[in-house]
Amino acid sequence: MRGAVSVNASAAAYDGLSQRDFKLLAEYIYNYSGIKMPDTKRTMLEGRLRKRLRATGHATFGEYCNFLFREDGLEEEAIYLIDVVTTNKTDFFREPNHFDYLEKFALPALVSEGHNRIRAWSSACSTGAEPYTMAMVLSEALDKQVISNFSILATDLSTDVLRKAHSGIYARELLDPVPAEMMRKYVMRPVDAGRRDVRIVPRLRSKIGFARLNLMDKTYQIGDAVQLIFCRNVLIYFDKKTQTHVLTELCRRLVPGGYLFIGHSETITGIDLPLRQVANTVFKKQ
Repeated sequence: MRGAVSVNASAAAYDGLSQRDFKLLAEYIYNYSGIKMPDTKRTMLEGRLRKRLRATGHATFGEYCNFLFREDGLEEEAIYLIDVVTTNKTDFFREPNHFDYLEKFALPALVSEGHNRIRAWSSACSTGAEPYTMAMVLSEALDKQVISNFSILATDLSTDVLRKAHSGIYARELLDPVPAEMMRKYVMRPVDAGRRDVRIVPRLRSKIGFARLNLMDKTYQIGDAVQLIFCRNVLIYFDKKTQTHVLTELCRRLVPGGYLFIGHSETITGIDLPLRQVANTVFKKQ
């Protein structure tokens, strides 16, 4: 009809993410991952999705959203969509008080309660700095015969960061927080002095198993219960309902007497859990 403008034509004219498509995407992202996408994140989402438009061959956000929601594109695109919208900020020895507590208090307490073989879980491992830091601390305890063995499960929603984490290769400056003695023991420098990347040593990498896991899943299939769970700086992206689900499921995977570490900006206040606080953002299962 003369004068009519199609959805795709309007999107092409704007060449940006329409409010309607943003709401569709935000609802899907929340239902899939628990990550909230308020209106203030529209520009951020638009910027991150441009690479998916290029990868899928769509000229506009309208075309891309038609592909997702009207042409069953989500079946093949969901993982890639979630990869680009997740935030993956991480550092070695981030929030170092947690690792001090792990070494000085949590591990001795677990051993005194009969847990000589430690199984730990980094439940939002990002590019791997957290589980490798955990592995360094646990390896030190193993060398000092505080514990008899350990293994770490490292999971994340994003397949991109899991590939990076599994490689164990990082820019040299990212490991600046690692103590010098640990750098000597656990980090390999390249033969080529001009290269700026380093790699975690094989014996440490062998202690960590990486796997994709969505914390929004109804239940977490991780095998045996664990003594240590790090779930740091991810709860802040969830609403209270999702936080309650995630924390409840994490507690179910934690042995009695086991420890849960959350981010310093996070809280479990108002959520009924079998935990008691033993240090700042450190909790022990009753």
